[in-house]
Amino acid sequence: MSFDEEESFEHTLLVVREVTVYKIPPRSTSGGYKCGEWLQSDKIWSGRLRVVSCKDRCEIRLEDPNSAELFAACFIYPGQRESSVEPALDSSRYFVLKIEDGNGKHAFIGLGFNERNEAFDFNVALSDHDKYVSRENEKEANEKNATDSLIDIHPAVNHRLKEGETIRINIQPKPSSGTGMLSAAALSGAVLKPNTLCLAPPPAGSGKIRSPLPPPPNDPAAARMTSTSQGVGQRAPTENTRQTDPLTNFSQLEVQL
Repeated sequence: MSFDEEESFEHTLLVVREVTVYKIPPRSTSGGYKCGEWLQSDKIWSGRLRVVSCKDRCEIRLEDPNSAELFAACFIYPGQRESSVEPALDSSRYFVLKIEDGNGKHAFIGLGFNERNEAFDFNVALSDHDKYVSRENEKEANEKNATDSLIDIHPAVNHRLKEGETIRINIQPKPSSGTGMLSAAALSGAVLKPNTLCLAPPPAGSGKIRSPLPPPPNDPAAARMTSTSQGVGQRAPTENTRQTDPLTNFSQLEVQL
């Protein structure tokens, strides 16, 4: 979830039932604070601690355990954890918090945990918030880079005509009547001729059409047709000889003379 999606988003990272707050003296050295300098008489408050993640800001809230009334709050902004929460030099259970009143004023107080594991969980909660902020910032940067790359690859193109430019469109007229090939042929002036079927002439000689396949050898009809054709073939030469032999006619002429 990005920071701008929900402004009121809060997530509680840690709750410690009892912590102690101390009034601390000014920093004696530039090295840091030492909890050994805090006296028991400087204890000013004890109550509940909550670590809350609010978008990119982390809040350390000191609240009354019964009424939940806020005693003080420490705001940790991105990159400012070291200036807002500083561990003590001589103990891992004590820290120095920078608290603010919301009007620009701030002060430093001492914070002590009763157990070391509570102090350890406190550090882990602050680290988890830092990681969350880093992931969100990286995600937003990647989305921005992806958007920029898409804009560079596909720039907007202006297809509007410039001043003085015209467009010519050639439209072919449609035929008034007729459809399909006939109308197209009529428009082009072509003459359509009906398709004619050309057949080869019958073979010379016999007027019968022979079958391309020979008849079976024991077919009686085929045997009769064969004998008939042979008889006709034997008589044909005699008739032809009588009609076409010129010598017969000359012999008759000699007898008459």
